Amino acid sequence: MSREELDIEFKEAVKRVNAHTEPFPADTLLKLYAYYKKATNDYGRPKSKEPIINAFKTNALFQAKNVSEDEAKQNYIDIVNNYFLYRE
Repeated sequence: MSREELDIEFKEAVKRVNAHTEPFPADTLLKLYAYYKKATNDYGRPKSKEPIINAFKTNALFQAKNVSEDEAKQNYIDIVNNYFLYRE
């Protein structure tokens, strides 16, 4: 898959997640959060009002620290596709 195709699929996966109205499992959300941050090179600190949530987000980012931007996009796409595959 070309980088352009990967970018298109990633943006489509993000749209699916944003359009989904039911809550995601917490572990799925944390993975999506970490891979999204890595894929978009957004290294800002977590901004939740709850310190425990910030700790979980920081841990998720730490676990994804050695993942490249393209790997993060592919991982995000895979999580979204698998989640919706088993939901339908």
